[in-house]
Amino acid sequence: MKRGIVVAPQPEAVEVGARIYMAGGNAVDAAIATAFAQGVVDGLMCGVAGLGSCHIYAPKEGRHEVVDFYCRAPLAARADMWTHLIEYQTRDGFSFVLKDRVNDVGYGAIATPGAVAGFHAVHSRYGRLNWEELLAPAVKLAEDGYTITPFVHTYWNSREGLGRADPIDRMELCKAAAALFFGPDGNFHPVGTRVKNPAYGRTLRRLAAEGPETFYRGALAREMVADLASHGGLLALEDLERYRVVEGAPIKVAYRGYEVAVNPPPGGGLMLAKMLNILENFDLSGMGHNTPVYIRTVAEAMKRAMLMKEKHLGDPEMVPVPVGEIVDRDRARAEADEIRRGKKASLVRQGLKEAADTTHLAAMDVDGLTLTMTHTLGYQSGVITDGLGFMYNGAMGFFDPRPGHPSSIAPGKSRGSTACPTIVSKDGKPVLALGAPGGAQIPMGVLQVILNVVDHGMSIVEAIDAPRFSATSDAIDLCFRIPGYVAEALEADGYKAARLPYSYAFARVHAVHAAGGKVMGGADPYAGGMALAV
Repeated sequence: MKRGIVVAPQPEAVEVGARIYMAGGNAVDAAIATAFAQGVVDGLMCGVAGLGSCHIYAPKEGRHEVVDFYCRAPLAARADMWTHLIEYQTRDGFSFVLKDRVNDVGYGAIATPGAVAGFHAVHSRYGRLNWEELLAPAVKLAEDGYTITPFVHTYWNSREGLGRADPIDRMELCKAAAALFFGPDGNFHPVGTRVKNPAYGRTLRRLAAEGPETFYRGALAREMVADLASHGGLLALEDLERYRVVEGAPIKVAYRGYEVAVNPPPGGGLMLAKMLNILENFDLSGMGHNTPVYIRTVAEAMKRAMLMKEKHLGDPEMVPVPVGEIVDRDRARAEADEIRRGKKASLVRQGLKEAADTTHLAAMDVDGLTLTMTHTLGYQSGVITDGLGFMYNGAMGFFDPRPGHPSSIAPGKSRGSTACPTIVSKDGKPVLALGAPGGAQIPMGVLQVILNVVDHGMSIVEAIDAPRFSATSDAIDLCFRIPGYVAEALEADGYKAARLPYSYAFARVHAVHAAGGKVMGGADPYAGGMALAV
């Protein structure tokens, strides 16, 4: 690596990042250009009307920080506005299904977007190239065309089975979306189709020329709000005008001589920190990788992290989050002792396939500037304003429609996610920058890749490729490459063990690994992405 490296699930977007390095950009330039391109080529996963969390280590500036740009509930939202519409909680515990899916699809599902503000905040502080240069490749992809990949096509056709709307329901909601997803015959564009989105290209040109001001306070903001208001949406101009990113220090925990830095609440970093604190009390290497005792031990740590999330995690500006208590090492040792004694944590839910409506990227350059960022639409609202070309988030589905909970609805409240863009350091230098899409499974996938590198000595490619498992309920779900005899041993120990029919499952981890004088990237084969070093 002479200049830098970038890794992400979308090859065309990764190539954008590589070309930015070639043009003299640094890791932040490459990452932000890649992120804008991801919104074009994978517009159901992310885009300018989305949200996310960006974790940056900048040695030259002496800074290590997290920039969160989560969606916020519109000021018109109320804690009890949907209580009477509750049908049930989804079986992965990630959201609630309401009558007519009002929190999930349509204009009422749209929360105040943060992606443009977040990308600009990160670039203005650390970028080297100008703002217009970073948007130009995304404009070109939108106007000249991008290719439908197998993973994108598979996602379009997926059926989640958890009660939320399926992708096709979101894609059929709005006439402005039809040409982006469907051919003249009414079927999805086949794999390999080149698709143009000139409307999005025009929007990106406006953002390039006018900056985020137009999105939050200018002409573009007024166009968006006029459309949403005419269809009964909650989002108003004041919501956009008041939007702000949140910048702060990461939370750091020690793990076997490494420093693991994670994003603060309301993101999923505390879940990862809690699991690592518990697991440091075990000889995981001695147990053997993915043996029954190993899976049982790690799964119990996962369940305890999920219980903590549901009890405590919310917007720290509105909900007290006891960070010190959650990462307390004495408490972790006590929970580890419970696991040794065979005590099972209880999560009364059925663990199933995760929500996948998210993407990730990681980048590192020759100067050590390191970035890992997870961004998303949350769920897709299905709404595209005529002439603008991008889909709005459906992030109101992230909130708990029951008042009195950490993630309950409140005006202006930030609703985070399980995203946990993470940087692992040794002797003060980053050695691993990673994160993942994957809904409730994100911390579980990121955890296992860290364990595979640190405890089992795997390369980053081996660590990401290795079979994974998850416990977001009382069941332990296993990818199909974990043998049946392992599942049988877990069942003999009193667990429900389910082998899912997927060779790759439980988040789609992407990472950059610096070790032995070399920098390598790892792209999860689940998503069909790649890493490019320049």
